[in-house]
Amino acid sequence: YQRRVRGEFVGDKSFLQEIFKTKQENKRKLAQYVFNQYGIELNTGSLFDIQVKRIHEYKRQTMNLLHVIILYNRIRSNPNGDFVPRTVFFGGKAAPGYHTAKQTISLICHVADVVNNDPMMKDRLKVVFLSNYRCSLAEVIMPAADLSEQISLAGTEASGTGNMKFMLNGALTIGTLDGANVEMSEECGIENMFIFGMRVADVEKLWRDGYDTRKFLADLPELQLAFNQIKTGFFNSSEPHKFEGFVDGLISNDRFCVIADFAAYVAEQEKVSELYMDWVQWTEKCLLNIAGSGKFTSDRTIMQYAEEIWKVKSVEVDLAPVPDSKE
Repeated sequence: YQRRVRGEFVGDKSFLQEIFKTKQENKRKLAQYVFNQYGIELNTGSLFDIQVKRIHEYKRQTMNLLHVIILYNRIRSNPNGDFVPRTVFFGGKAAPGYHTAKQTISLICHVADVVNNDPMMKDRLKVVFLSNYRCSLAEVIMPAADLSEQISLAGTEASGTGNMKFMLNGALTIGTLDGANVEMSEECGIENMFIFGMRVADVEKLWRDGYDTRKFLADLPELQLAFNQIKTGFFNSSEPHKFEGFVDGLISNDRFCVIADFAAYVAEQEKVSELYMDWVQWTEKCLLNIAGSGKFTSDRTIMQYAEEIWKVKSVEVDLAPVPDSKE
């Protein structure tokens, strides 16, 4: 099927335009939901960059948020610069006793408040935290996504299924080679994803050699600035010291290697922005992701479980004919 798609539809601009139009309509639906719920007006021509999942350190929502702060600072320092507009969505729930996860949500909301109320951002950068993330909301979110954030540290994600749903709905994935991202790359082609960061062996070597975050930070002045802004209350002037411990904890005990992977993540995001400006190439990759998602159907999954795990065979069942409703 993928060969047929590559042969018949990739390069067919009229077909790609239909995909592009469908995506734009779905983005308008999500934008309307956001306006109705939060009163935030979104630029539907911006790149919809979405990370919705359980809030956990290993899923590295913090890395995504730090990138948002860097984008914000770049626009502020060069207000007349040519920036690819981006709307960044976060969503997910924290376990009741998971203090760091709750702090992460709080920090996202504080950053969003500053970014969204800065007139310098205009239609160039917005941040939205989608509260009460749930299946019915995912039905609105996933078809609207341009970019799916699947950025857990390599070796920490058991599988992941949200990434497959985004793929099926024509989002491109930025992610590590972790969990189901590996299988997805095999199906759609790794060149049709934005893969970055350490592999499992690299992570193991980093820890064996003695991971020192400060060595990485020395080469990341933009990240240093972001950390300083968080620590000194730039995003939370009413409680300026609220996130000091959050930042200090990340620097002193970066268990999930946010800092070590950060430069690679930002570099890959630059590639995302560059490709987004070419709607044809971007939509071709969307199409190849959709075409490559067939393996992840529940039918194939259950059949493989039955054959390889449960060791059971299928049974033919003779069903009684359905009676005619008129009788």
